[in-house]
Amino acid sequence: MSGDEVRTVRAGRRTVEVHRADKVLFPGEGRAKECTKGDLVDYYRSAAPLLLPHLRGRPLMLERHPDGIDGPRFMQKNTPDTYPEWITRVEVPKEGGTVCHTVCDDVATLLYLADQASLTLHRWLSRVGRLDQPDRLVFDLDPAGDDFAAVREAAVLLGELLDELELPSALMTTGSRGLHVVVPLAGRHDFDEVRAFAHDVADTLAEAHPDRLTTAARKKERGERLYLDVGRNAYAQTAVAPLTVRARPGAPVATPITWAQLDDPALHARRWTIADAVEQARTDPWAGILGHGRALGPARRRLDALHGA
Repeated sequence: MSGDEVRTVRAGRRTVEVHRADKVLFPGEGRAKECTKGDLVDYYRSAAPLLLPHLRGRPLMLERHPDGIDGPRFMQKNTPDTYPEWITRVEVPKEGGTVCHTVCDDVATLLYLADQASLTLHRWLSRVGRLDQPDRLVFDLDPAGDDFAAVREAAVLLGELLDELELPSALMTTGSRGLHVVVPLAGRHDFDEVRAFAHDVADTLAEAHPDRLTTAARKKERGERLYLDVGRNAYAQTAVAPLTVRARPGAPVATPITWAQLDDPALHARRWTIADAVEQARTDPWAGILGHGRALGPARRRLDALHGA
C-alpha cells in the first residue's frame, strides 16, 4: 500500500477510512517493534469490546501524535468541526465558557480517533448526565524514577488499607512507570468529597511510611519517595483509560491486572503492548469489581476510626 492510499474498515453499520495506514507511529527501538497507524487501528478494533465499557458516556481528552511518538504531541479537548456528525459530543461548562468534548460510544468512533493518531485516550472519572459525581476514584502510584519495586510495594500497602476500609479496588499497569488503583463508586458524592477522601487515604498511608511514600505535590519535596497522586479526582481532570496505548517505544498498553499478578516478578508498568494486552484483558482480571460501586460514608467512618485508634 502506498502512503497516499486509504484503507476502509467496517465498524458496525459504519465504514471508517484509515489514511496512511503504513505510517510509522512507533519506530523500532532495541527490542521494541515498529508499529504503524494500521497496527494501532487493528489493536483498537480488537480491544473495542473490552475497552468501550470504560469509555462510554465519558468526556475524553485525546493525546494525538500525528507524526508518531518522536513528533509533536497535541492534547485535544475540543472536538474539531471536521469530525463526523455521528461522533458523540458533550458540551461541558468551564470557567469563561464551554468545551465540546468527544465521547467514544462505539467502535466506529474508536477507529476514527485511531486514524487521527489519538494514541492515548484520557477519560473523565464521571459520565455525561452526572459530570460532577464520579463513579471512579483513582490513586496513581508514581515512582521517583523507573523503580517498579517501589510501585509494587506501595500497591500492596494501599490495597491492604482499602481492604481495611472495605472498599473494592482494581489494579492497572499504566503502560508508563506506575500503577493505578481504581475504586468503583456509587456516584453519590461530588468531586470535592471524593478528592478529600482520596487525600485522606493517601495521607494516612504516607504518614505510616514517611520514608517510602509522600503526598507532596512539589517534586523537589518528594526526594526518592513514591508519590501517591490523587489529583485526577477532580472536575475536568482525566485518567488514562484501561487498554489505551501509551506514547512510548513498543506501544505499551495500560492493562488491567489482578491483585495476585502483583506477585509476578516479571510484572512492570510496560509489561503488555498492543501485541498481547487484549489477551491479558480477556482473562477478565477485574471480574466482579467495577459493578459494585460504593458510597464513601462507611469507608470515611472507618478511616476516621483508624485515626482515632
